[in-house]
Amino acid sequence: MNRPSPDPARPRGVLRRALLALTSASPAAALPLLRPSRAASGRAAGLGDPAKKEIAMRLVASAENSSLDWKAQYAYLEDIGDGRGYTGGIIGFCSGTGDMLDLVRLYTDRRPDNVLARHLPALREVNGSASHGRLDPDFPDDWRRAALDPAFRRAQDDERDRVYFGPAVRRATGDGLRALGQFAYYDALVMHGGGDDPDGFPAIRERALRRALPPARGGDEVTYLHAFLDARVRAMRQEAAHSDTSRVDTAQRVFLRAGNLDLDPPLHWRVYGDSYHIG
Repeated sequence: MNRPSPDPARPRGVLRRALLALTSASPAAALPLLRPSRAASGRAAGLGDPAKKEIAMRLVASAENSSLDWKAQYAYLEDIGDGRGYTGGIIGFCSGTGDMLDLVRLYTDRRPDNVLARHLPALREVNGSASHGRLDPDFPDDWRRAALDPAFRRAQDDERDRVYFGPAVRRATGDGLRALGQFAYYDALVMHGGGDDPDGFPAIRERALRRALPPARGGDEVTYLHAFLDARVRAMRQEAAHSDTSRVDTAQRVFLRAGNLDLDPPLHWRVYGDSYHIG
């Protein structure tokens, strides 16, 4: 689902800092991290490796939440003024784009008596709009109550993997990309969505393919990833809310220029002017 950050003067990560100050580590905190494993062939593990997936989650959280503590976001919910209604949870599910509706449906399938089930009719009504409609005034408090339930947290994890993480990693693996390329696809899919929007993830990838070939087609991985990131930046700049491209320019591009195609720690990067480190 397309989910741009709000007004460029107030990127999404900045909006959440007041909330996160109560629940999260500081942006530069180096949280403990298991070392990634190596595949039997000796090739470095991709994002399917649990330690590499944890790195991916933290990288996204640095841009989406101004924190490395992505697990502090299950209870998060607010309207960030991007025209997509409420944004909430670990990946920014939106009431206006359908993925929040799908999440609550999944949760209700698994736990029919949950506190959010009564909001399903209202979520259907506001889907495709910025409206809160009949979600107000109780939905935000009920969302935070639901986040105390391990079943709701598991549903968020599963929908993230089904809609964003899994498809991105599979597509990148098919293109012959290692962990950095897999992350670049995932981050783009999170922000731009997987639909037929002219600036969605599929369109970004197609523009990159017109300039360079990925390894699976005989191309050079570094050259292709530069083309992909160029296309990503172009897509971000088509909308004013995306004018801050630091999650690419001073994060992903930094790793690429360093030749760190496997996203091996230590990692140092900046987003929205804040510095981050994974040791």
